[in-house]
Amino acid sequence: MTGLFSRMVGRWFDSRLHLAKFVRKAVNHVFPDHWSFLLGEIAMYSFIILVITGAFLALFFNASAAKVVYHGSYAGLQGVHMSAAYKSAIDISFDVRGGLLVRQMHHWAALIFVCAIVTHIARIFFTAAYRRPREINWIIGLTLLLLALGNGYFGYSIPGDLLSGAGLRVAYSITISVPIIGPWLAYVFLGGNIPSDMTIPRMYGWHIFLVPALISILLGLHLGIIWRQKHTNYPGPRRTDATIVGSRLWPSYTAKSLGLFFLLFGLVALLGALVQIDPIWVYGPYDPAAASPGAQPDWYLGWIEGAMRMFPAVNLHFWNWLVPEVFFPAFLFPCLVFLALYLFPFFERFISLDRQPHNVLRLPYQQPFNTAFGCGAFIFFLTLLFAGSDDVIAVATGGSVVIIRAALRTAFFVAPPLTFALVYLLCKRKNRRSESAATLMAENPILEDEPTASALEFEKPV
Repeated sequence: MTGLFSRMVGRWFDSRLHLAKFVRKAVNHVFPDHWSFLLGEIAMYSFIILVITGAFLALFFNASAAKVVYHGSYAGLQGVHMSAAYKSAIDISFDVRGGLLVRQMHHWAALIFVCAIVTHIARIFFTAAYRRPREINWIIGLTLLLLALGNGYFGYSIPGDLLSGAGLRVAYSITISVPIIGPWLAYVFLGGNIPSDMTIPRMYGWHIFLVPALISILLGLHLGIIWRQKHTNYPGPRRTDATIVGSRLWPSYTAKSLGLFFLLFGLVALLGALVQIDPIWVYGPYDPAAASPGAQPDWYLGWIEGAMRMFPAVNLHFWNWLVPEVFFPAFLFPCLVFLALYLFPFFERFISLDRQPHNVLRLPYQQPFNTAFGCGAFIFFLTLLFAGSDDVIAVATGGSVVIIRAALRTAFFVAPPLTFALVYLLCKRKNRRSESAATLMAENPILEDEPTASALEFEKPV
């Protein structure tokens, strides 16, 4: 009876929308089975968790800088003057049922979201998945990372606690250091001078409306382009620029993808329940005259903090304009990093003269220079991340900040080139072994079993 009813409903919709052909083609769409292709889905599902938990928090959060006196469940802040935003965040944590769990889930999901995007971009870089015809999705992915970084900053700044206030002062100093347009940028993103009654409402608007809308649009565009161009393949049997081997959308890949979502949701809930993060009641409300010792940004902005600590004090004057020292490591340097990332596919195509479309990936050892460069860059940013925590490292180890910073400055110049050279030699060695093995296989062919996975011909060469 149920089957008859579903067929009737299906025929009713198809007679009006003519969806049968599209649905049949969609459910036969093939997705690769390699685990690394799920990194993008982890990012997408983290964003969905962020939307769900963020919608819950928005019901109780008051994005106002108005001064109030706290009288609530947390005894440590009784009678303390604070912003209405900070009070509502404290109330969510202690007076809203499940509020602290959802707050912490939201923060953990944000960290996983950024981590998944970074790891996904790394996978694309190390397998050369950015080559034609996927340059557009490379640009979209980097833009998604920028939006995630910005929205993460807005998110942990709006509660109005002492720790976020310290980060707010740093962000304001960076923004107004930009020549000519700095004050305008500070007004657009931060609501003007810090502290300002407009700061929290302005960032809250960016955090819950504008940036999530842009992320949603770019995610949809990203997925649409992937669907149109089909997926890439790792090298292997029957994997060519015209075929893709993997699981069909229905039912195998759908079950796998839904399972990943529920596993991720369970992991985020477990972290939110058992692992404390951002205890704003410990920090206290924001006070412009106070400072939080050992204050650190979230890990994904720690490299900018490290660049500010490592860069020498240089102030430049151009006519009547002062370019302060913070501009170079905190604004110009990140801009150059992302500009280099945006242009990398086009730079590689210019150097290699390879203008052919590619749907089969390169393994990391098959592109020694790119892999070595990527590993060297990883050590470079890891050094900056440690430099952003040199005071915390000094306290934890009982060492001297001066000595630790000097060691990190040395590592800053020495470790990336050494890493590049070592990885390059290892990739070259692996390449020679693979070529020898391929030659041996060609001389002594062995019949291989046909793979059991499905293979889908591309409709058109991309």
